[in-house]
Amino acid sequence: MARMRHLIAGAAGLLVAAAAAAHDTWFEALPREQGAGGVAIALGTGNRFPMQETPIYAEHLVAAGCRGRTGEVIALRAAQARANALWLRSTVAPEAQPSCWAQVAPVDITLPPAIVAVYLREVNAPASVREAWAAQQARGVAWQERYAKHARIEWLRTDAATTTQPAPLDMDVLLRSDAPIAVGVPLTLQVLRNGQPVPGLAVELRSAQASLGIWRLTDAQGRVDFAPPLAGRWLLRGTELRRSTDRPDTWDSGFVTLAFDVAGAPLSGQ
Repeated sequence: MARMRHLIAGAAGLLVAAAAAAHDTWFEALPREQGAGGVAIALGTGNRFPMQETPIYAEHLVAAGCRGRTGEVIALRAAQARANALWLRSTVAPEAQPSCWAQVAPVDITLPPAIVAVYLREVNAPASVREAWAAQQARGVAWQERYAKHARIEWLRTDAATTTQPAPLDMDVLLRSDAPIAVGVPLTLQVLRNGQPVPGLAVELRSAQASLGIWRLTDAQGRVDFAPPLAGRWLLRGTELRRSTDRPDTWDSGFVTLAFDVAGAPLSGQ
């Protein structure tokens, strides 16, 4: 019986480690009546979009805000802690087609080798990271990581162009398009870290209506081109892994997500 309890505890520990490493954190727009005149959004973490499973705690947020058409930053404040997500509200009106964002304080973790293999596969880590990990593992050094999460959401754009401004985040994703976001209309997304493009990053675009995602690799300017094949809710997700510059044999990672809506068809004349 003691051995069984030990095995169960060990398995639970692996699951917790996997959840901490590989799960994404993203925003979901809540019904208009929850916004009390502004917008309401849920910030949660899950194994696979669009199912949020665990909340982000308000005290762990290091940045949160919204921006409407005027460009001014408007506060985004925690409103209610739910079982699967943290609800937040801002006074910016949905008609302003706002952008909202949040950054979570970094967390340090150590992962067992079996979990690292799953993790690297789920984030589509490049060969350079896999090779570096193999060499590290051969030396008997465990995977240690400090990860930070960044989330952003865009309301459906009906302007002639869709170009968003950078948010005060360490990692960010911008929309760049000459037309509204609609099925079949080309859209460019750009990933930034500290305001600079992130080249060669594997990002996945996932639809709430499909079980499989679409992988793209950012170009030298951190951009990916994408023509949404389906209407509805979409999520861009990406995880950048890099060697720490001040902690030997430790990895720094940045998780970034962008949630956005796609209209059913291009506007007339597009």
